[in-house]
Amino acid sequence: MPAVSKGDGMRGLAVFISDIRNCKSKEAEIKRINKELANIRSKFKGDKALDGYSKKKYVCKLLFIFLLGHDIDFGHMEAVNLLSSNKYTEKQIGYLFISVLVNSNSELIRLINNAIKNDLSSRNPTFMCLALHCIANVGSREMAEAFAGEIPRILVAGDTMDSVKQSAALCLLRLYKASPDLVLMGEWTSRVVHLLNDQHMGVVTAAISLITCLSSKNPDEFKTCVSLAVSRLSRIVSSASTDLQDYTYYFVPAPWLSCKLLRLLQCYPPPEDGAVKGRLVECLETILNKAQEPPKSKKVQHSNAKNAILFEAISLIIHYDSEPNLLVRACNQLGQFLQHRETNLRYLALESMCTLASSEFSHEAVKTHIETVINALKTERDVSVRQRAADLLYAMCDRSNAKQIVAEMLSYLETADYSIREEMVLKVAILAEKYAVDYSWYVDTILNLIRIAGDYVSEEVWYRVIQIVINRDDVQGYAAKTVFEALQAPACHENMVKVGGYILGEFGNLIAGDPRSSPLVQFNLLHSKFHLCSVPTRALLLSAYIKFINLFPETKATIQEVLRSDSQIRNSDVELQQRAVEYLKLSSIASTDVLATVLEEMPPFPERESSILAKLKKKKGPGAVSVELEDGKERGELNGGGDRGGDAAIAASNASTPSPSADLLGLRSTAPVSGTTPSAGSLLVDVFSEAGPSATSAGVNDDGFLSSAPPTVASEDPAPPLPESDELLNKFVCKNNGVLFENQLLQIGIKSEYRQNLGRMYLFYGNKTSVQFVSFNTTVSCPGELQSHILQCICTHTHTLLNVQTKTVEPLVEGGAQVQQVINIECLTDFIDAPLLNIKFRYGGALQNISLKLPVTINKFFQPTEMAAADFFQRWKQLSQPQQEAQKIFKASHGMDTEVLKAKLLGLGTALLENVDPNPENYVCAGVIQTKAQQVGCLLRLEPNAQAQMYRLTLRSSKDTVSQRVCDLLAEQF
Repeated sequence: MPAVSKGDGMRGLAVFISDIRNCKSKEAEIKRINKELANIRSKFKGDKALDGYSKKKYVCKLLFIFLLGHDIDFGHMEAVNLLSSNKYTEKQIGYLFISVLVNSNSELIRLINNAIKNDLSSRNPTFMCLALHCIANVGSREMAEAFAGEIPRILVAGDTMDSVKQSAALCLLRLYKASPDLVLMGEWTSRVVHLLNDQHMGVVTAAISLITCLSSKNPDEFKTCVSLAVSRLSRIVSSASTDLQDYTYYFVPAPWLSCKLLRLLQCYPPPEDGAVKGRLVECLETILNKAQEPPKSKKVQHSNAKNAILFEAISLIIHYDSEPNLLVRACNQLGQFLQHRETNLRYLALESMCTLASSEFSHEAVKTHIETVINALKTERDVSVRQRAADLLYAMCDRSNAKQIVAEMLSYLETADYSIREEMVLKVAILAEKYAVDYSWYVDTILNLIRIAGDYVSEEVWYRVIQIVINRDDVQGYAAKTVFEALQAPACHENMVKVGGYILGEFGNLIAGDPRSSPLVQFNLLHSKFHLCSVPTRALLLSAYIKFINLFPETKATIQEVLRSDSQIRNSDVELQQRAVEYLKLSSIASTDVLATVLEEMPPFPERESSILAKLKKKKGPGAVSVELEDGKERGELNGGGDRGGDAAIAASNASTPSPSADLLGLRSTAPVSGTTPSAGSLLVDVFSEAGPSATSAGVNDDGFLSSAPPTVASEDPAPPLPESDELLNKFVCKNNGVLFENQLLQIGIKSEYRQNLGRMYLFYGNKTSVQFVSFNTTVSCPGELQSHILQCICTHTHTLLNVQTKTVEPLVEGGAQVQQVINIECLTDFIDAPLLNIKFRYGGALQNISLKLPVTINKFFQPTEMAAADFFQRWKQLSQPQQEAQKIFKASHGMDTEVLKAKLLGLGTALLENVDPNPENYVCAGVIQTKAQQVGCLLRLEPNAQAQMYRLTLRSSKDTVSQRVCDLLAEQF
């Protein structure tokens, strides 16, 4: 920009500012301003025409007065007149005044637009920049209509100067954010994308901000930017700090541009081109390597720039979730930051590791830092860091460490900040029920929770304890004994009294044989808390008392005396008075049989969606989606998941000890009818939602699945599977969770779990647009012979050899919203083809028809089998028939990293047998594929040759089709 000469100093303005500063009071300041306003108004209205310098000086004074907080209602026309000046300083002041004071609805906008058009067509770069800055600052719809077509032309013109290109890119970005419907790139798209190759780094930096915003709304139009962004990023990352001297910040080359490039790449899935993907992986590895290098400067600016690039790179690695080696390295790098002296770095590391914990590949690596995270929870000074530590513990929790994490979170609760206690309570309650291998531990944990943080225990949490105890015969006596002991504490929280009243009222008879907990002792203990409780709790205790009369007839006289007392019968609260009168009358006139019928034990509660999870999501807000997706595992993995085998659930017939063929995932549960007991295999169900425990509506079972429905008829035939369906399927052979499909409109996430021959799959359909999806419909079909082997959607039709249940989804998906669908799976015999998922919906009136292969492969039904070396090779020799073996020799398509290989073999579902093969470089695995028709034993041997970068994979099983299918699936993974 031109320098301002000394003659442009505007002495009158300096004197006025000095006078204002010297004012001793507010009144003096207002008096001086009014005097100046009168002077300026007289000058503007005078007969004598003002020169450019005077106009500029007076407009500046008006601008200063406005910035002091006073209203300005004149001078706008004079500012517009300054725009036609050929002097830079006068034009600059004119544009400044307009940017600050002119309203977008002003009548002067048309005049201003004409002046701007003149400056844009003047080809004077200084004037062009001033005009572009003004457009961006005002950003009105009128300006967007006037210039949205002109600015892209200026941006891509070959003769436009670099400084103007920068301003044009940022101006266009501002207009697009304000009026996206008016900024249509169309023919300019490819030329704007190619600005990423511009020689001037400033132009690239400005252009990438524009491209990132545009591609987030229209990814397909700008997908060519991926290869260019990778190429530019590669040049920056591999350059020395001296190569980009003008754009090197404390020895870090172009840090802002690097961050913007990495953020742009997060708008897209991993590149399909192998060369581009390889180059990008190299870049990410280089960034991770540079993070390990000693710092080139001790200045904080150096470390900030370096870490900014590192965290963006880690965000991209997490977004792709497809490179196990990079995910593990990212986790290890973040682990080093957990003990860094900078609080911000510790916070960011904990936040990023929360996301990493949900990845199949890095979950185990995250768990290695559990002690550091627990220490952070206990010792961090900053409450926000402690909250992130609690979030990470919640995210890394699984069956192996649940008891330790829950114990640590309970311990921390005693001293936790009040601001995070409620959220901590919800998380402890969710983890305790999700991984409760043993119900007595769950009961102890929740009662402990009530004791430590009773004020923060919501109704959903204590409802849950009631539901578990009622649905499990084997824990009822223990719960009654534990809650009886808890109530004996002198200071007892009201939530504990509620739990105690309910459980003792139902199951107090189970501990009544002990003189220390005789019926009268139980009643006196409960009644001693009565006067300290609120009205709802007193009402619950009165119900417990009438239950006592049914359980213990010997307490009848004592309880009737309490009910007959004036404090009950004449209670000021109508609810308590009515209960007391009705219960007293019932106990007096009803026969023993009638009383037993009316006051029989509560029936088990039907399953409902977890209300605790819903409460936590509501508290955390929309940003919690990625964390809460982890809870998709809730129903299948709770109670120890596969570790408990057949004992993990209760059969629908209410057998107290289920057989090995019990309905582990609740697939066969039916709607409870009067006199029968519903399935109670899951802890994660609502206890007292809007309606209490009641029989499910006809035609709907406990999971909310349709038990019978007319066939779903679509008006159009399902589309053929996408060309990339097989590739998407292969991504999920060794993992159960991730993004199955994504385009510019829709994202489909998947979480699944399998146990024996049963599986449950959660599909998450996310609307990435701001427009509703209407007529949203999904169907699952089984091609060809698969119909005889695996599942079918009951909503379409039922085959004699199939059993699939799908939960219907809402036909309307709001913009930015996500809906969930649950599919239950039963494997009847081995199979090859995967089921097909067809999604149809209308977007903006156009029908979208997408078909994908569901990632249900035969290996999902593996049960890992541990074997000694002698047993393994004995069985290996027994499976020596040619048709029982399948073998492949193939070249490695990924790095031969030991940890990644192990993770994939474990992800396959088999047990990885250590110290079995004579060659320590080889891997051997064993497992049994569980189908309803038969069990198929399977042995695996993988022999890597690091020098030749080759593998030999051998599968032997008791069924030839299984050997070949598993061999084909696994070969694609290496």
